[in-house]
Amino acid sequence: MQTIFALATARGKSGVAVLRISGPDAHAVAERLAGELPGPGRHALRRLRDRSGAVLDEALVLRFDAPHSFTGEDTVELQVHGSLAVIRALERAIAETGLARMAEPGEFTRRALLNGNLDLAQVEGLSDLIAAETELQRQQAQGLLTGRMREFADKCRADLLRAAALIEATIDFADEEVPVDVSPEVGTLIGRVLSAIEHELKGFAGAERLRHGFEVAIIGEPNVGKSTLLNRIAGREIAITSEIAGTTRDVIEVRVDLDGLPVTFLDTAGLRDSDDAVERIGIARARDRALAADLRVLLVDGDDGGAGFDPRVEIDLRYMAKADLTGQGVSGLTGQGVDRLLAEVSAALSERVSDLPVASHERHRQALVTSHAALMQALGAFGDDRAGAEIVALHLRDGARALDSLIGRMDVEAVLGEIFSQFCIGK
Repeated sequence: MQTIFALATARGKSGVAVLRISGPDAHAVAERLAGELPGPGRHALRRLRDRSGAVLDEALVLRFDAPHSFTGEDTVELQVHGSLAVIRALERAIAETGLARMAEPGEFTRRALLNGNLDLAQVEGLSDLIAAETELQRQQAQGLLTGRMREFADKCRADLLRAAALIEATIDFADEEVPVDVSPEVGTLIGRVLSAIEHELKGFAGAERLRHGFEVAIIGEPNVGKSTLLNRIAGREIAITSEIAGTTRDVIEVRVDLDGLPVTFLDTAGLRDSDDAVERIGIARARDRALAADLRVLLVDGDDGGAGFDPRVEIDLRYMAKADLTGQGVSGLTGQGVDRLLAEVSAALSERVSDLPVASHERHRQALVTSHAALMQALGAFGDDRAGAEIVALHLRDGARALDSLIGRMDVEAVLGEIFSQFCIGK
């Protein structure tokens, strides 16, 4: 492989920036700039110079020898001052050595995968960790990154291999009497894997929503206080408020960290019949977003508020509005009742992520569904006297292959491009 380099930290002014060099000539490239390198796994302060000998910066140089690096290759990291001019000068000096090229998006992580330092699910976990905004998202990403998917796949695979071995023993000794009836153990092994897969699939929707974030729609009649409530939740004026009904025409969003949950609150147009063409578009969008939201909060101004709403819009939480005037419910103006509202929203959403599986990507779900279908066929064939043991073994192998795809044990080239396109250049 060619030696590659890239800025591993965000581009822009900062106290420290990290340039990463990885590949067979990584040490040679670094020596051109820094002179003698520290020993393997060590670090040292060095002056970096270009090919003319001019000093570019003073850097902390870290050396990693293969396979003891993130990529599994010889690697050097240069911690330099985070000046745009310094970074540009160093990138130019590295390129001028002729020994390294600029890395492509996700190329460092791709090499870690190819060199066996990470499996495919860990790569996805790393991407999720970089994108994590809340504590629960961080925990979810760490589960993938630390190998929980591999543990799941390995455990299921071991059971299926044992079941397949028992089944194939009956094939190998078809002309002889097998001394032990393998049926009970085979049935138990397949059932155990099916239960594990079903647990993952059952909690998948909540896990996926946690990764992407939940949506909570604030709905109600015009001028009931939806925008004022959104501004209170956001802690700043992001929605226009006025006494004129129908002020909100489009869906306004604010994303918050709610007890570790990534939640986007939606301020929607007031639901009513209107002759205004633009307002009607806003009302249609409000209904569509409310239908698609994970939770709907209805604000009402009176006991009969909400009557006549679209019956498809299921109300999850209902509050009296303008508590600053009535003394009951919530008030975005004064903040009365808002903490209670947020706590109830948090509790309702937390129930959906109370027992999270490790599977959180659509690719995971598809592999699990494929494996489940194959194992159900195996179980059906196993209980059918007309089906041969070869058919059962075939379905077991199909189920195991689908589980292997979770961590990249089989050819998954088709999905690599999409996964690595999400990474930044220096990762």
